[in-house]
Amino acid sequence: MLALPLTMPQVDPSMGSLSFCVFAGEGKNVGCGSGSNRLRDVGTFCTISLDQEEVFRTKVYEKSLSPFYGEDFYFEIPRPFQCLSFHVYAKSVFQREQPVGKVSIRKDDLCKYSGKEHWFALQPVDPNSEVQGKVHLEMKLNELITDNGPVSPRLQVRIIECQGLPLISGQNCDSFATVTLIGPARSDQRKTKVKKKTSDPHFEETFYFEVSRSSSNAKKSHFQVEDEDIEKLEIKVELWNNGNLAQDVFLGETRVSLKVLRNDVVHKAWYLLQPRGNGTKPKPDDLGSLRLNVTYTEDNVLPSSCYFPLRNLLLKSPDVQPISASAAHILGDVCRDRSEASLPVVRLLLHHNRLLPFLTSIAALELDNTQEANTIFRGNSLATRCIDDMMKMVGRNYLTVTLKPVLDEICESNKTCEIDPVKLKEGDNVEVNKENLQVYVQKVFSSITQSSASCPPLMCDVFRALRQLASDRFPGDPHVQYSAVSSFVFLRFFAVAVLSPHTFQLRPHHPDPDVSRTLTLISKTIQTLGSWSSLSKSKLHSTTLERESFNTADTESTPVRYEVKTVCLSACLSVCREVHKRAQGKKRLGKKNFKKRWLRVTNRELSYHKHKGKDALCVIPVKNILGVEKLDENTFNRKNMFQVLLSERPLYVQAGNCVEASEWIEVLSQVSRCNPGRLSNFHPSAYVTGMWLCCKETTENLPGCRPCTTSTLANIQPEIDCDRETERIFSLFSASLPRLQKMEDACASMSVYLGQQKEQEEYSAFIIQDPKETFRTIKEIREVLEELKAHRVKLSDELFVLPLFVCVSENPIVGKTS
Repeated sequence: MLALPLTMPQVDPSMGSLSFCVFAGEGKNVGCGSGSNRLRDVGTFCTISLDQEEVFRTKVYEKSLSPFYGEDFYFEIPRPFQCLSFHVYAKSVFQREQPVGKVSIRKDDLCKYSGKEHWFALQPVDPNSEVQGKVHLEMKLNELITDNGPVSPRLQVRIIECQGLPLISGQNCDSFATVTLIGPARSDQRKTKVKKKTSDPHFEETFYFEVSRSSSNAKKSHFQVEDEDIEKLEIKVELWNNGNLAQDVFLGETRVSLKVLRNDVVHKAWYLLQPRGNGTKPKPDDLGSLRLNVTYTEDNVLPSSCYFPLRNLLLKSPDVQPISASAAHILGDVCRDRSEASLPVVRLLLHHNRLLPFLTSIAALELDNTQEANTIFRGNSLATRCIDDMMKMVGRNYLTVTLKPVLDEICESNKTCEIDPVKLKEGDNVEVNKENLQVYVQKVFSSITQSSASCPPLMCDVFRALRQLASDRFPGDPHVQYSAVSSFVFLRFFAVAVLSPHTFQLRPHHPDPDVSRTLTLISKTIQTLGSWSSLSKSKLHSTTLERESFNTADTESTPVRYEVKTVCLSACLSVCREVHKRAQGKKRLGKKNFKKRWLRVTNRELSYHKHKGKDALCVIPVKNILGVEKLDENTFNRKNMFQVLLSERPLYVQAGNCVEASEWIEVLSQVSRCNPGRLSNFHPSAYVTGMWLCCKETTENLPGCRPCTTSTLANIQPEIDCDRETERIFSLFSASLPRLQKMEDACASMSVYLGQQKEQEEYSAFIIQDPKETFRTIKEIREVLEELKAHRVKLSDELFVLPLFVCVSENPIVGKTS
């Protein structure tokens, strides 16, 4: 199977946005086909990798052939990739990690599995099949005039460069290439020079091969081209990592038939590297299977100016009367899954400070359609979904401050709290378990009721508006103002975080079954304590917990705490990971300047330690940070580097992988955004050997040569890419055009026939208060969608002007652009 070149558009990767939401579920019969039961006595864990770069791993699950990992991972993809891989490893106390099997999904196949659970059979882990990257080749036939006069063709092969080669032991590889001309009875090989410490080596080397060879059994000095049958020849290019004294490591290969020169004088193309032996796989043993749920989102984002009309239409939504005729509300109506529609709308309005009036309007609309006070905000409506998303976005650090300390105590103490007689284990004491549960519930509830000073201002404003709206809708019920708030803050916020702390980054892993059961009991109790309808039917009216519950609702919906709004930037923020740090002040390059350190950041200080738990070797106050930026890979020939800009000299740090580097930059930028004196320009490289490597200036204290990354204020919300959110909304509208047409037909029907309307099933899902205004908005939506489609077609035509050639295997798959 030879590689075939395919045309793909040349696209700037910065124009695309990619993200994963991965649920690593469970394994089944893991490693049972190896002929032994060794995995019954050791633990297993699962890793997630982009190509060959590990970005996450689960906890170790002890002594089971069918481990339940049950962990969720969400991450933005900061670089191009070819394959998403899951490796299962076995690990015991005294042994190294041993690979059991893997699941690899190519980027082009992710759409087949996105959003659904699948069982994947584990495949053997073969080092020669773990390849990534691509190589750029140029080939042509030259005519060679020999001394004897006849003309003989000579093949010229130029290996230009490679991109995306894997890391070796976490570092850039020392790569070289071999170029071999292979025929039925010949194999001529050439070798390039070694390119040190780079995953994107530029070789720019040319090799020559005589296509017609001398024959010792013939009187002619050379064969004719037809005699050697040029179409049976092929070029094989292999990439290797130079092992010096150790064995060289295979990085991938590609094979190109000389048939490509049949019609082309010069053939120049990119080829994806393939596994050794053209990907032929031995028949695998039964290594078990892995249950996964992967959600893959890819947005091709256009220039910002293309989104102005659609974005402005959405930003007008809070001012539209009635709110049901607004573009944002119509999107929620026509999308079958409101959760897909609510999040980009919330992000966009939040960024432009338009979220509060929109939430107030849609909450008022829902209350108008609510007949009984005890069912207030209990459905899965657009209002409840948007308020849910708002709380999860702006309240993440609030949860960390409020719940993380007590949840850490519960998970680490691991006391039994089971009170169901059916589920009791042998030796359990119901009274002791009940006492444990009461203690835990009291600690969680006290943490919640004492947290009002840390509640983000936007949540307070929304809760205050909900109280007022509920009181106006049900003036005869004095308690409805509390249930309107508690239905969100307890039932949809705190109780959910207690039930699944790993989902909110309150715990690093999914809790084990016993702890998970304890958290379930605590969560149900919190829901009951926070529900006024449940309390009103019980004898808890005079209890301390009840008074605390509604005191919390009062304080969290009162707008008197703006002076403490910076507290919500996580007073307990603490991020710790192992990194490589370069010694500050060193003016020369060298491996010894990099040391492995434990890096820790809180909202007050950045510190690094020799090991976890050891005293700090250096403490940098967060207020001294003047910026956080990426560092060019070529500076130290290391990937995933970033720099913390300080007044004296920058701190250079190498993260464990690309996802961690992106997270470090985001966290450090968040905690330092409000610092005075932040730099407006920076140097993307380092000052070594007497000059800045980026701009070649020799003055060390010279201002930077590149503008710093712009960012919004720290205490507003996390960074939001408005263009990406608008692109998501465009995609949702485009996918919902049939339902948008039905809604338009319903408006037309209601406007023409003023009498009693027949309730049609396809129209009942829409909320149409003013048919004419809704019809007008739908027309505007159609116009901006058509305009945006025209921009996309125009840009697509421009992208195909300069094609790239990408090689795939015998069954060609054209990758999506990003």
